[in-house]
Amino acid sequence: MTTAIFSHPDCKRHEMGSWHPECPERLQAIEDQLIASRIDGLLERREAPEASLTDIARVHDMRMIEAIRASVPTEESSDPYFPLDPDTLLNRHSWNAALRAAGAAIAATDAVIAGELENAFCAIRPPGHHARPSTAMGFCLFSNVAIAARHAIEVHGLERVAVVDFDVHHGNGTEEALAGDARILMVSFFQHPFYPYSGEPPMASNMLNVPVPAYTKGDEVRRLVTERWLPALHAHRPQLIFVSAGFDAHREDELGQMGLVEADYAWITQQLKDVAKQHAQGRIVSCLEGGYNLSALGRSVVAHLKVLADLE
Repeated sequence: MTTAIFSHPDCKRHEMGSWHPECPERLQAIEDQLIASRIDGLLERREAPEASLTDIARVHDMRMIEAIRASVPTEESSDPYFPLDPDTLLNRHSWNAALRAAGAAIAATDAVIAGELENAFCAIRPPGHHARPSTAMGFCLFSNVAIAARHAIEVHGLERVAVVDFDVHHGNGTEEALAGDARILMVSFFQHPFYPYSGEPPMASNMLNVPVPAYTKGDEVRRLVTERWLPALHAHRPQLIFVSAGFDAHREDELGQMGLVEADYAWITQQLKDVAKQHAQGRIVSCLEGGYNLSALGRSVVAHLKVLADLE
């Protein structure tokens, strides 16, 4: 079976100003590195559909969904941007991009569960793991991974799934959406104390949060994954693993202060593949979250995809 990349041009049309680190160039940097690494032609490409409001409402309050839609600027708007908060803005393409981002995660989940693909990577913007059930925040509009996890359970009837988040920031929105649901195990590490200043203590017993101090490097992260994540994942026996794949814990990324490199992301991905092979028929759906140094982001995604697609 194959690895596919799900994306859509709408995800590049969403932008929040030339100053903003969560920029369309992030997706282009990934494309450039896929070509430079010569693996571009070895991966299947699929176009992300739009998620339905029913899909999104499995996680988000309908009033919040409608408020975002109503706030999107139009061509006639006096300002091309509408700020939901100081860091999270809408332009006139943001609604479509957010539907495509969530839709990519759902479509990837459908394809992997159907056995069409072994695993998938969603090259999407806006990211999702800070979006709370009742409000957008932290560059994120809808909680893409949480929406897909709910879809896997409530539409496909899976009994156990796992969410793995290795972004430098705690995935507070994902945690809030999924806390207390014993069918879903969420494991994460994140720099702490750091934005969004959450995750310690965890909200519920199905959350395994591993806060780490600034300047933590790959050897310590590997130890924590081995000692903390892997026993919990094996005990949970997930039938599908979702990955909130943020690459801003890279040592070259100035939005965080951790010290991971491409080899660390490849190693983590291999550990998750081994768990998935044992319990989940190899099924993994990975969704882009952070990563703001363009070169480091592209190289790290390539390292992640090489392992997912057995191209090492």
